[in-house]
Amino acid sequence: MNRRNFIAHSSAALAAMMIPDAFAASLEKTRPVGANDRINVALIGCRSMGWGNLAEFFNFPEANCMALCDVDQGVLRQRASELEAHNHKRPLLYTDYRKLLENPDIDAVVIGTPDHWHCLMTVDACAAGKDVYVEKPLANSIAECDAMVAATRRYNRIVQVGQQQRSGRMWHEMKRFIDTGALGKIASVNVWANFKYASILQWSPDSNPPEGVDFDMWLGPAPLRSFNQHRFHGIWRMFWDYGGGLVTDWGVHLLDMALWGTGKDSLPNRVVAVGGNFAFPDNHAETFDTLSATWQYDDLLIQWNNVAANESGPYGKSYGIEFRGTNGSLVANRESWEVYPAGSPDKFSEQHLPDNLDRRNHVANFIACIKDHSLPLACPIENGALCAKFAHLANIAARTRQSLSFNDATHSFGLAEADALVRPAYRAPWKFPEL
Repeated sequence: MNRRNFIAHSSAALAAMMIPDAFAASLEKTRPVGANDRINVALIGCRSMGWGNLAEFFNFPEANCMALCDVDQGVLRQRASELEAHNHKRPLLYTDYRKLLENPDIDAVVIGTPDHWHCLMTVDACAAGKDVYVEKPLANSIAECDAMVAATRRYNRIVQVGQQQRSGRMWHEMKRFIDTGALGKIASVNVWANFKYASILQWSPDSNPPEGVDFDMWLGPAPLRSFNQHRFHGIWRMFWDYGGGLVTDWGVHLLDMALWGTGKDSLPNRVVAVGGNFAFPDNHAETFDTLSATWQYDDLLIQWNNVAANESGPYGKSYGIEFRGTNGSLVANRESWEVYPAGSPDKFSEQHLPDNLDRRNHVANFIACIKDHSLPLACPIENGALCAKFAHLANIAARTRQSLSFNDATHSFGLAEADALVRPAYRAPWKFPEL
C-alpha cells in the first residue's frame, strides 16, 4: 500500500472513529447525577497513588470518603487533615486494615499500598463484603493474581484495577483505529519505558524506622528484614519482595494497551527475557535497570525494553508503544498517538490528544458498577491479572535465564527454578489465601 492509498484508507478510518461508541455512551451513564445512594469509601495506603485515586472520588457527590488507614502515623495525620479540609468532617483513622474492614458502614475500599500487600487486602476486603479499587500491578506474583480473581468471583464483588488507560477516550480512539485494519497485519508490538528511578545509586545504612511507622506491619507477609530508607516509601518497587521494577510498574499500563490493541486475552506461548543492572553496575536495586523481553503468540510478538540510564526512547518518547503493521505503524503514549505510513518518516496524523480524565472516568465507572452490577467494568480483575502475569513472566524468565512456557491451568512452568517464583512464601502469622 503506497502512501497516498494509506492516507485515503486511514482518513476513512478516522471518520469512522467519530461515530459514538459503546464506551462513550456508557461513560455518560456513569456520570453521577446526585447524592442519592451514598457510597462510603475508605482508603488503605494514603501516601501516593492511593491518595491520588481517593481524590478523584471527591468529584462525585455520592462518594463519601469516610476512613483512612496507613502504617505511617505522619502520613495518616497529613491526609486526615487534607480530607477534613475537603469535606469538613474528620475521617475515621486506622493503622490496621483488618479493623477498617470490620466497619459495616464502609462499602468500598481503595487499596494504594505497596504491591506485596494487594493480594491479602483485596481478598480480605472481598470476604468482608466490600467492593475494591486496587492499584496496579494487581499483585506481586502470579499465584496472588489467581487468588484475587478467585476471591472476587467467590464473594461476587466489584473489583476495579487501577489501569486507568482503559477509561481514556484517547486510548479508545486508538483501539478503534487499529480495529479498522488500516495498519494492515500487525506482526509485532514494541513497548518501552526508560526512567531513571529504576536505579538506586545512593545508599544509606540500615536504621530504625521513622517515629510513628509500624514497619513490621508494613512488611506484612514479606520476609523479615531491617529497615532501610531506600527500601521504603516509593523506592520499594525496586526490590523483589515488594515489587517488580519498571516492567510491573509502567509495564502493566503499556502491556495492557498492547494486549487490548491486538485483541489478545490469554497468556503467550513462550517468553524469553534478559536483564540485569547493566547501566549502573553499582545499582543497589534488586530489579533490573536494563531489561529486554519478548512474548510469543502464534501470530504475534510483543516486546519490552527498559533502560534506566537515559530517559529517551524511540520516536523521541521516554515511554510508549508501537504497533507495527504491514501498512504502517501507530505510536502512542499518554500525550498523543500518531500514525506513520510504511516507508515514510512523516506522521500521517498527530491530532489525537488526551483529555486527562482517564483516572476520573475510571473512578466514575467503578462507582457506576457498584450501583449497577450489570454495567461492564473498565478494567475487571481478570484483565488486571493478565497484565500483571505478563510482567511477572518477563521477570521470572530474566531471573532464571530460561526460555519459559507457563501453563496457566496447572500454574506451572514445569521447571523447578521458575516454579519457585510463582508463589511467595508468606511470613507468619500471615497466611497465603487459599480459595
